Amino acid sequence: MTGPAGMLDVVNPYSQQQIGQVPMNSWQDVDSMLETAHKLYRNRNNWLPAYRRVEILKKTAQLMEARFDDLAFGIANEGGKPLIDARVEVTRAIDGIGLCIHELSHMAGREIPMDLTEAGAGRIAFTQREPIGPVVAVSAFNHPLNLIVHQVAPAVAVGCPVIIKPADDTPLSCKAFVDILYEAGLPEEWCQFVVCDLNVAEKLVTDGRVAFFSFIGSARVGWMLRSKLAPGTRCALEHGGAAPVIIDTGANLDALTPSLTKGGFYHSGQVCVSVQRVFAPRAKAEEIAARLAESAGQLIVGNATDEQVQCGPLIRPREVDRVANWIDEAAEAGAKVMVGGSKHSDTAYMPTVLLEPTPDAKVSTSEIFGPALCVYAYDTFDEAIARSNALPFAFQASVFTERLPTAMKAVRELDATAVMVNDHTAFRVDWMPFAGRRQSGYGTGGIGYTMHDMTQDKMAVIRL
Repeated sequence: MTGPAGMLDVVNPYSQQQIGQVPMNSWQDVDSMLETAHKLYRNRNNWLPAYRRVEILKKTAQLMEARFDDLAFGIANEGGKPLIDARVEVTRAIDGIGLCIHELSHMAGREIPMDLTEAGAGRIAFTQREPIGPVVAVSAFNHPLNLIVHQVAPAVAVGCPVIIKPADDTPLSCKAFVDILYEAGLPEEWCQFVVCDLNVAEKLVTDGRVAFFSFIGSARVGWMLRSKLAPGTRCALEHGGAAPVIIDTGANLDALTPSLTKGGFYHSGQVCVSVQRVFAPRAKAEEIAARLAESAGQLIVGNATDEQVQCGPLIRPREVDRVANWIDEAAEAGAKVMVGGSKHSDTAYMPTVLLEPTPDAKVSTSEIFGPALCVYAYDTFDEAIARSNALPFAFQASVFTERLPTAMKAVRELDATAVMVNDHTAFRVDWMPFAGRRQSGYGTGGIGYTMHDMTQDKMAVIRL
């Protein structure tokens, strides 16, 4: 929320108590930032050499390690992610810095054979990778430190000036990371932090001085901004989906129950690849829903800064109202509420399991981004595949089975960029490709892939 004198108030999403403020930037501020980044990139004599970037990133990781507990508490306090998961996020963020350093050693060109025809004879040629230019990154609230690392650290590693706009709900973790970069020795003009309204943000993203645009957030905003990019601006978009899970006949129910509970209710379902749609054999569907309900019913809901809490708040009270409306709609249309189905408070929603929502319910057709799992009965595995693939977005999916041919059929036929076998859909390590298909995104995330996108080939052809 915007406070007095152009300040953005930051609140704890559970208590709604103010925990900090950051100043809002005007277009004049942002225009100056863009011009700084543009001139910095154009002056190649002042580019930071690779060894210097490595030194800065190593020092950054050391400083983050020294402030581990503060960073984790900050994630929980402004973003509502339970402390146990916030600590995992800090560990991932630190490891991500190390991954940037590792990947930098592989940012190499190659020799191009020239004498394959007479026209090329007498020449040698090779390519090099060089930074693409100014990067503008717009981030999301749900991983307020690690997403920033994924967007900013690759730019720093490859030598691109970067302007980072965090989510309005979670700017403090981003600001903490940027300040650590400065303390580690990065000149401030190489990474600039901006908080601004939507109009200024759109002008920033669509400016012709931007070489690469990185966006993590809603599909509606991401695709709109992509349609307005200046000619020549490259981009990567990461949105969400309604991740499907298929449970095969004979799957190990004791093993899959805790996995799906974690995958569905981690960060109260506010993850782009959270488990949402679970397809179970008709004879087992109610039992599976009951097992998931029993597991979900044991989760502790509350303020994410409390050590015992496993499900924190939703990011804003209006999101609690939206989730409540969707679940009420599904229940009124015939879905059986196995557990939950009500608000915990104005800022949190109880972990919920629904059995057999109708195919046209919002919980069946759109990303709920809240603490709800839906279980559907199927008659044939081919039917489960078809229903999994029926939506206009696709990201990660999973299958639980004891049969290798079934696992491979799911891997082959599920429309997803990654198919997990006997694991939940929210599994990720930061060096794997991570991408949405169709309406779920554009381009490929993952630190090494992002570093490649933020560089471009330059070839030298030498006539002997």
